[in-house]
Formats: sequence, C-alpha cells, structure tokens
Amino acid sequence: MAEGGHQLADKTEFTECWRRTTESPYLMRLALSAGIGGLLFGYDTGVISGALLYIRDEFDQVDKKTWLQETIVSMAVAGAIVGAAFGGYMNDKMGRKKTILMADVVFVAGALVMAAAPAPWVIIIGRVLVGLGVGVASMTAPLYISEASPAKIRGALVCTNGLLITGGQFLSYLINLAFTKAPGTWRWMLGVAAIPAIVQFVLMLSLPESPRWLYRQSKEEEAKIILTKIYRPGEVADEMKAMHESIEAEKAEEGLIGHSLAQKLKGAWSNDVVRRGLYAGITVQVVQQFVGINTVMYYSPTIVQFAGIASNSTALALSLVTSGLNAVGTILSMILIDRFGRRKLMLISLIGICVSLVMLSVTFNIASHHAPAISKHDSLSFGGNSTCNAYATAPNFSSWNCMKCLHEDCAFCANTQSEFQPGACLAAGKNIRGMCRAQKRVWFSQGCPSRIGILAVVILGLYIIAYAPGIGTVPWVLNSEIYPLRFRGIGGGIAAVFNWCANLIVSESFLSMIKALGTTGTFLLFAGFSLIGLVAIYLLVPETKGLQFEEVEKLLQKGFRPFPFNKKKDDDKGKEKVQEMA
Repeated sequence: MAEGGHQLADKTEFTECWRRTTESPYLMRLALSAGIGGLLFGYDTGVISGALLYIRDEFDQVDKKTWLQETIVSMAVAGAIVGAAFGGYMNDKMGRKKTILMADVVFVAGALVMAAAPAPWVIIIGRVLVGLGVGVASMTAPLYISEASPAKIRGALVCTNGLLITGGQFLSYLINLAFTKAPGTWRWMLGVAAIPAIVQFVLMLSLPESPRWLYRQSKEEEAKIILTKIYRPGEVADEMKAMHESIEAEKAEEGLIGHSLAQKLKGAWSNDVVRRGLYAGITVQVVQQFVGINTVMYYSPTIVQFAGIASNSTALALSLVTSGLNAVGTILSMILIDRFGRRKLMLISLIGICVSLVMLSVTFNIASHHAPAISKHDSLSFGGNSTCNAYATAPNFSSWNCMKCLHEDCAFCANTQSEFQPGACLAAGKNIRGMCRAQKRVWFSQGCPSRIGILAVVILGLYIIAYAPGIGTVPWVLNSEIYPLRFRGIGGGIAAVFNWCANLIVSESFLSMIKALGTTGTFLLFAGFSLIGLVAIYLLVPETKGLQFEEVEKLLQKGFRPFPFNKKKDDDKGKEKVQEMA
C-alpha cells in the first residue's frame, strides 16, 4: 500500500481539496500560515518594480545608471540564492518550522533597512537581507505544506503557496498605488513588507513542525497527534505505518551515504532516483525564470512605459492588471493541477508563452517604427545645454525619432499639442525634466508615445494568463514531491538555488538587453528560451499527478522516456507478455 494508505488520485479535483479542508480547517490553517512565505516572495518581487520609479526620481545616480537600477532589483535575488543554498540544509537540520521563523526575522530586518536607507548602497544592503529571507522561504513553505498534506490534495494545497505569491504581487501594486502621493513614497512601499513577515512569525509560533520531519527525529507521538488533525481517522494508522517503513529504509541508506552536507550532496548525485529527480526539478525551475517572467514582475511599470505610457501612476495602475491576472491564473492552477497533471499544464503553458512573447516582440517592433520625429527647433528652444548632445552633434539629425533619442541615453519631451507630433530630444536630467513638465509636456525616458501601446499591455496580460497556471506554479509543486524524503530538503534547496541563479541572470541583464537589443529583440530572445524550455520539459519531466512519494521514487528508478523514445520500452514489455502467455 502506498504511503498514507490512499488509492491513486487520478480523479482528484479542486472540490476534493475543498471537502478535506472543510472537514479539517486545521489543514488549511497550516497551508495558509506557511504560505505567507510565498506572500513575502510575491510582495518583494512586485514592490520593487513600482518603488524603482520613485527611487530613480530621488537619486540622480540611479536614474542615470542602468546597472545601478539592475543591481537594486537583483541584489534581493543574489541574497535569495544564498538563502536557498542554506535553506535545504537548515530544513533537514533544524526542521521546517524553525527555518521559516528565522527567515521571517531576516526579512523584517531587510525591510526596515530599506525603508530608512539614506543612499542607494543602503537600499542594496536591505535588498540582500530581504533576499536571504525570501530564498529560505521560497523552498521551505511548499515543502512544509507538502509534508502536511494528504496526497490527494497535495498539489492543490501547495498551490496555495503559489496563490499567495501572486497575491503578494497584487498587494504590492496596491500598496505602491496607495503611496504614490505620500511623502516618502518608495520608503513606505518597501517598509510595509515587514508586516506580513511579522504576521507569519506570530502564526507559525502556534503551529507544529512537519509530521514527517518529527517522525524522522524519533518523535512518533508528536507526529501522530498532528496527523490526527490532518487525516481522516481511518487513514492515520496507515500513514504512520508507511512513514515507519520508509524512514527506516532511509536511515539504513543514510548509514551508507553519511550525514554531512558534502556527503549528502555526493549521495544525492550518485543516487539514480535523486539525480533523475534533480534533472526534472532543476529544469522546471530554470525554465520558469528564462521565460522572462521576472522581467515582467520586477520591471512591469517600466515595460508599460516602454510601451509609451509615461505616467508613473498610470504605469503602476496598468501593472496592477497584469498582477491581478497572475493571481487569477494561479487559482486556475489550483483547480487544474490535480485534474490534468503537472507535466501537461507546463507544456500547454509554455506554448502560450512562446506565442505571447512573439506577439509582444512584433508589437514593440511596429511601435518603434512609428515613433514621433524629433524637431530641431523645439529641441534647441530649451537652450544648448539642455539639448541632447548626441543629437546636437549628429550629422544626420534629420532622421532621428524618439526611439533614436532614447537609445542615446537622452529623453523625449513631447509636443504640447499632441504626443505623436515631433517633439524635443533633451539631455536626461532632473532639472531638464522639470523644465519640460513646467510647459505641461509629457516626459518620456523609457519608451516613446505609441498609438498601439495599450495593445502591448493586453498581450502582456495574455502572457501572464499563459504563465501563471502552468510554469508559474507547477515547478514548486513538482519539487516538493519528486525527491525521496531523505533528500527532499537538499534536493529542493539545490533546485531553488538554480531558480534564483537563473532569476539573477535575467533580472540583472534585462535593462542592459533592452539597451543592446531593443524591446523587440529582447522579447524575441525570451521566446527562443521558452521554446528550448518546452523541449527540455517534454524530454526530462515525468508526470507525478496523484502519486504517493514512494510511487514517484519507483517511477524515477525505472527512468522516464517520453514518446517516441519510450517505444523500445513498450516493445520489451510486449515481448515479456508474449513469453508469459507462451
């Protein structure tokens, strides 16, 4: 009998999750309290996108230096890499609950440092601290939920963590909008992040440790008490028996591979099951980032400005729409993941992402070719020192348009009568921006006025709808269930490190890629990455829907081959049946 004594959950649906959690509200309390770690993850991801607009307004050096903007955004990711790297070890050594509590303390410290930052370098320190907390929480929360969930509804409950990630992003945009007119703007935006971390800390104090981790620490009675609050009465004995058998086997194997981090890493890689699990787990985590999602989450208002919408508050409001769609998509994932499976959702998701990114690339390309022209008379009317130097000295200035102006690190001051008529190409600076706005003109520093700019925002929404139900949520579910228990902490930690490393590469290079390749080339590049990811997941990732942990282990032991590479294996099975009949 499989661990937990359940039949396969082939027909498990979201309604089953609803029935089980209404029977045992304690189960949902566990999932939601731990899932606040996802809320912190989502809030930090979303809040910096809006706060960055106002940090650029306050600090000239940030506004003028693309690399400094990228560093402020991505240092949280760098911290998360370190957090995720040590998070797996902390989970196995200290337990899931204490690890979450420590992550909350570090996160609160980072939020307060950012809110009080007198200079950009202090913001960066706060971002690193916040990242450390997020990195630990990103792989601990789904692990805790997974180990406290009956198999039939494990996928749906782990998706609550994904839902809270997107909920955190949505909340961050609401908070950003709320503080756009308040003194201190970005300081409030970043400082408010401490509140959910404090709430989670208080809630987790009253919650138990993971029952599986407790059982492994020879605290069987404590584990049994928790299981009676989670499982139906007739299921507890079977779950205890299955845990006993699996953990005894694990301890015997650990005697062979050792207990230290180095020994566990070596043991994980030398174990066929774990290695194949890592192939799948790492692949889905890296693909999740290389489809470009966090360029949208970290730079969403900036991308909206690339589409020709200059107002900070309008850009934030439109970004709120994309964040809301992300939350809706995650709810869809909760409904669909245990009905259609992990693998199918990810493959369909990536097809939609590829199509959306190509459409987005084409839209930006059309917009760039219809950017307003530059008026020499208008540009010079602000004074020689205010005119963009590259434009003033260009031999072919008559061919310049708004896009060319922005490409030279200058800004476009729109025509007073219409944004789409020829305007001024000016040096990018706070004083000159003030001169432009004093004449009731719109200042464009990220993107040019475009009649089809709103179309780019619509396609961005389609991209989010394609992303959220599949590749946005499933990788965390898959990584919480694809490794044997003895390697689950370290396996999830390794995969999370790869996720954050991929995240760092994308977030640290996005604005530079925009500068080098343009928006058209950048989104086309992400479409190419998405296509490669589609192929990789098809080849390497098996379906784990409805399987108990032991059954996943047996699946990986045999090895996974998709169609048509499984033809030889099917032929061999056919020959065996013929021989048996003979």
